[in-house]
This record gives sequence, structure tokens and C-alpha cells, in this order.
Amino acid sequence: MRWIWIDKFVEFESGVRAAAIKNVSLAEEHLHDHFPAYQVMPASLIVEGMAQTAGILVGEARGFKEKVILAKVKRARLEREVRPGEQLRYEATIEQVSAEAASTVGRVFCEGKPIGEIDIVFSHIDNNLSGLEFPEENFVFTEEFKSLLRTYNVSGRGT
Repeated sequence: MRWIWIDKFVEFESGVRAAAIKNVSLAEEHLHDHFPAYQVMPASLIVEGMAQTAGILVGEARGFKEKVILAKVKRARLEREVRPGEQLRYEATIEQVSAEAASTVGRVFCEGKPIGEIDIVFSHIDNNLSGLEFPEENFVFTEEFKSLLRTYNVSGRGT
């Protein structure tokens, strides 16, 4: 099972920027397991939500040809905890993209207020020059991940 840490895209400008939302719900088991008496969204999963938002933006920019994986979190700063019932908004912008890698800058909002920044470097592992071979199929961009991009297009706001 893949865990998806965004619910839908609300903005998407191909090759430039994207915004996605995540509704944090008390129905999510990880909130009970992280701190049983004090439910908060784990910071690592907020970082993963940004990685999914930015990674889909980077993958789509090059037609999902490469297998895009998180290579490095350049910066991750969160100013407060996120609780059940709150909504996160991830805004990712491509800083640079090449055949081998991409970098993005990201901002995280909770209930419309900025709470952090997460900047990420991605590797296009098929083109990383390491000499390693990977499976032909794109195991990163499954239909499940690609369907998230369609959440924006289906809403009638996308192109």
C-alpha cells in the first residue's frame, strides 16, 4: 500500500508551480500512534506531503519520463504543530530541472497561515550516472500518484 499525504491539487502550472491540500483527520491511525494522548501530524509526514506535491510537479514537467525520488531535504522548518481538523496547503515551485535532477522550494500553510518552508532536491534515478540499473516500469509515478494530478484537471480549473 502506498501512503498518499496530499488530498488534491488546487493549483498546477506545468513546469513552474503547484499547490496541494491535505486535510488532517482524527480518522488517520498515525495520529493516534505518534503521540497517543496528544494527536499531531508528524513533521516527517508533512515533509513527505511536500515531497509528493513537488515530486509530482517535477515528474509532470518532464512528462513522467524519469523516476523521480527525493535525494535531499535542503531545508525543513516548521513553526508549529498541526492538529486534527486543520488543513495543510503545500506550495511548491521548481527552482531548476535537468535530465539528472531537480530542485524545488516549498512553503507550508496551515489554516491559511504560513507555518514553514521545505526545500527539496530530487534525483532522476534513470539518469543519475551511477551505473545502477532500475526496472523499466516507472514504480514512482503509479496511476495512483498520477490520479492526484487529475484532481486539479477534473475540477474544471486546470487545463
